[in-house]
Amino acid sequence: MPIQNIAMVGLGAWGKNILRNLYELKAIRVACDCNLDTLRERKKEFPDIAYTATFDDILKDNAVTAVCIATPASTHYKLAKMALDAHKDVFVEKPLAFNVKHGRELMRIAEKKKKILMVGHILQYHPAIIRLKSLLEEGALGQVQYIYSNRLNIGKLRVEENILWSFAPHDISVLLMLIGSEPLRVDCFGASYINKGISDVTMTTLEFKNNIKAHIFVSWLHPFKEHKLIVVGSKAMAVFDDLTKEKLFIYPHKIEWHNGKIPVAHKAEYYCLPIEEKEPLREEILHFIECIAARKVPKTDVKEGLKVLKVLAEAERKLRARK
Repeated sequence: MPIQNIAMVGLGAWGKNILRNLYELKAIRVACDCNLDTLRERKKEFPDIAYTATFDDILKDNAVTAVCIATPASTHYKLAKMALDAHKDVFVEKPLAFNVKHGRELMRIAEKKKKILMVGHILQYHPAIIRLKSLLEEGALGQVQYIYSNRLNIGKLRVEENILWSFAPHDISVLLMLIGSEPLRVDCFGASYINKGISDVTMTTLEFKNNIKAHIFVSWLHPFKEHKLIVVGSKAMAVFDDLTKEKLFIYPHKIEWHNGKIPVAHKAEYYCLPIEEKEPLREEILHFIECIAARKVPKTDVKEGLKVLKVLAEAERKLRARK
């Protein structure tokens, strides 16, 4: 039987999606948002569960043993800490916190209280990304040489966080997972156009062992939406496009040397790989529920969240050093 003791905190644009999944899975006990208009809207869409505008109500409810947090990023650390201190398991949307010190503190609390702390790095639960990882492990693409991602949109502008912290965590998480190690070096540059000091565009470059390089380009000042990740291997190239029906494309291009001196590219027709039609968010929430029930470590646990946080912090440090 599915557990029915999870509380959902933050019912805005993304929190609504998490609430929908918890509701359909019959795993939600109570939902919380400080905006009364939002609460009224969610009550109409998802009836038959309790609602509150006060987070303390959830902390004091002994029947609630787990909390999902999808509030503004600036509140993640505080709310996750309060929930852990109240002996609740926690799922918190990205980023885990706004600095490494707070991330480590959350890890210590979770370990001390023997509570699950999972970070919402949703792409690790995407069937196409899982398939891409298996291709790399099988050697189908050869030696990984370069990876880059574009996460672009004329999107929701934020004032409490810059584009790096808003858009890049998902791509950093995927990069670390695909490559299997943390970067040796991180650099970042960007620009602010809307709000002074809040970067609207950033380019983060990463260097890994074995001469693997990567970059992440994010912007909310872009004429159209694009979510792509490209892996360049010695045997073939792969493209993950999250905005198309077919999500994963393979380009088996080859480079050959004529007379041992001149490199020549031989282009080949791309083909699409079949991918299971599963909602990544549903898979992520199911994983959290499974981890609660079995008391097992999540794929994107606090340690994985800390690795992402370290890259974000170093990228932010390099970004600020250029201002």
